[in-house]
Amino acid sequence: MRAHESGLPPTVTATVVTVGTFDGMHRGHRDVVQRLVDRAAEAALPSLLVTFDPHPLEIVNPTAAPPLLTSREEKIEILAETGLDYVAVLPFTRDLAEYSAEDFVERVLRGRFRMRELLIGYDHGFGRSRAGDVNVLRSLGRRDGFDVQVVEAVEAPDGHSISSTAIRRSVAGGDLDKAADSLGRLYSVGGKVTKGDQRGRELGFPTINLVPAPRKLLPPEGVYAARVQTPRGTFGAMANLGPRPTFGDSSVRIEAYLFDTDVDLYGAHVRLELVSRLRDTRRFPDAAALVRQIRKDETAARAALTVLSVAGNVRTAQNAPGTTRPSGVTSISSSQ
Repeated sequence: MRAHESGLPPTVTATVVTVGTFDGMHRGHRDVVQRLVDRAAEAALPSLLVTFDPHPLEIVNPTAAPPLLTSREEKIEILAETGLDYVAVLPFTRDLAEYSAEDFVERVLRGRFRMRELLIGYDHGFGRSRAGDVNVLRSLGRRDGFDVQVVEAVEAPDGHSISSTAIRRSVAGGDLDKAADSLGRLYSVGGKVTKGDQRGRELGFPTINLVPAPRKLLPPEGVYAARVQTPRGTFGAMANLGPRPTFGDSSVRIEAYLFDTDVDLYGAHVRLELVSRLRDTRRFPDAAALVRQIRKDETAARAALTVLSVAGNVRTAQNAPGTTRPSGVTSISSSQ
């Protein structure tokens, strides 16, 4: 393999690596990444996270592929906050799925990404049929001269191990508090702002229309208190996820009314952080009745945002694209 295939600078001759899908970048994932960053600093080597796009199950078993907690862009945004030196996004293909664990270690991690040390989660497996478990990797490490460190599970407040599967259940079931406890941040939906039909503006509540990434997991339909991270700053908001039955519109949309601003965000990428669910989506007899309810929703949303601000909990906002982002992390789009 030629050195340039990795996307790493030629001056990088050795790395400390972790590998995984990291969907959700939850507290367990963050623990792995923090340990990677710390260990790389101790070894005076660059830290490198290798992840995949698309999700491996989309290739090996599409019917079992889960909806995503984080799109590729959202994942990289979050990783930019961690202190990593490099993130490599590896296209997951049918050919790559056929690599044995030994092939993946030798041809990808060592041959391409110059791995000297490997740090992985306790339940991680890679290579064909996920055969590259901890024991296999340690055996390969002893044979080939690289160190393997294993990070144990991180537990949620209820004592259960944090997992992307459990977080998906929480989000799909509308339990945003439980999801946020495991994520260590508010669950969010990122996307590009597009033009709508201006109906909200006609009602006195101009909204932004958000197009999420394909396969993004959305919570139940309804009206939400939200916080919106934009290139122009952070704004409190209320958001509607779902149809607009009062106007006979059954299409599912994401619209958000940003408080105390008239900033123009058309074409911008923003992140909608969901604070709490206020009510179900429902049909009103006319536009006047809907406006009266929207005013009540605004009061409830502002109150929820005040509680969030006073609580000062760990669900801190991540920077949206276009805002100030930490320096140091380099994203590598590596060919297979």
